[in-house]
Amino acid sequence: MTPITCIEDLRQLAERRVPRAFFQYVDSGSYAEETFRANRTDMERVKLRQRVLVNVDQRDHSTTIVGQKASLPIALAPIGLCGMQHGNGEILAAQAANEAGIPFCMSTMSICSIEQVAEATKKPFWFQVYVIRDRGFIEDLISRAKAANCSALVLTVDLQVLGQRHRDIKNGMTVPPQIKLSNIIDMATKPRWAMSMANAKSRTFGNLAGHVKGMDSVNSLAQWTNSQFDPTLSWKDVEWIRKLWPGKLILKGILDTEDAKLACKTGADAIVVSNHGGRQLDGAASSISMLPKIADAIGSEMEIMFDGGIRSGQDLMRALALGAKSCLIGRAYIYGLGAMGGAGVSKAIEIIRKELDITMALTGVTKIADIDRRVLATETVPEETHVLDMAERKTA
Repeated sequence: MTPITCIEDLRQLAERRVPRAFFQYVDSGSYAEETFRANRTDMERVKLRQRVLVNVDQRDHSTTIVGQKASLPIALAPIGLCGMQHGNGEILAAQAANEAGIPFCMSTMSICSIEQVAEATKKPFWFQVYVIRDRGFIEDLISRAKAANCSALVLTVDLQVLGQRHRDIKNGMTVPPQIKLSNIIDMATKPRWAMSMANAKSRTFGNLAGHVKGMDSVNSLAQWTNSQFDPTLSWKDVEWIRKLWPGKLILKGILDTEDAKLACKTGADAIVVSNHGGRQLDGAASSISMLPKIADAIGSEMEIMFDGGIRSGQDLMRALALGAKSCLIGRAYIYGLGAMGGAGVSKAIEIIRKELDITMALTGVTKIADIDRRVLATETVPEETHVLDMAERKTA
């Protein structure tokens, strides 16, 4: 096998090994995919500032994320249907995160259940919750997260209605896959995937089946989302969840400065600047373009996390420089999971770790806390920061 050198290598391998419908589920965006593409193109426009003759012999990548020690400033993002990329996908990803010393966040729309992941890992993980019309189910779900000793609750706030994902419709994606000729042929060419699914603990929506009325007969994520997700969700519901959840609360899906200011009033511990990976409002701004604006708007009032387009350690550096304290990676580790199972998740984390390490050295920083806009090239640094740095250099 060709050596794996970057996240794109894992992506290409996952495309060969995962059935088309499930691979394209994570590898696509909504509608014309403008925002999905912008997350990457805008990220690449942010240029780093190379520095030389700086002592960077001892580099430290560790930090804290909502008070939790982490070996890297990243967490594994909540991904729906994670367990359809590889059997027991949520368990394998959680185990890889534990080994790496970073948080793992499990999705409401996972294949393995909260209880299955808790039993297999024995360590705290984060749980992501969507608010549906049945508030009683949400209370029960949060109680289950408490019982599983989850260390943080991530409330996704940007999916009151579902953005249409054309490729899911064209692929007829269901869980488990429909038994039809095209699917049988596709899966027959994916023996690694089929073997992993044969040994999986769950092949349906583990957190929902048996807990939500009518869910046992629903195999389409879009079908259930459109019927159950609550478009009346408001800031009052955030306050309600804050009262239910005693631990760390993170609001994921903030993409506007006014919303960021409102989030600071909810009692939540952190926000995630995110456009849902370009899978919701198509035509919305990229996450990276909004990050510095939101960081400037709320300052140190609330911890800021970032999500959207990170495929390398260089991308991680860019987001940290523009105001994030830490970042979520989603597709980067899911490609690894689909490509190589748990070993692929570990590989994705290690790739980003090594890239961040070298990038820190070449930009002249040795600690995560030292990464700010001064590590960006002149054209991407706010004017006042650049002027201050030039003055410092003149007096050196």
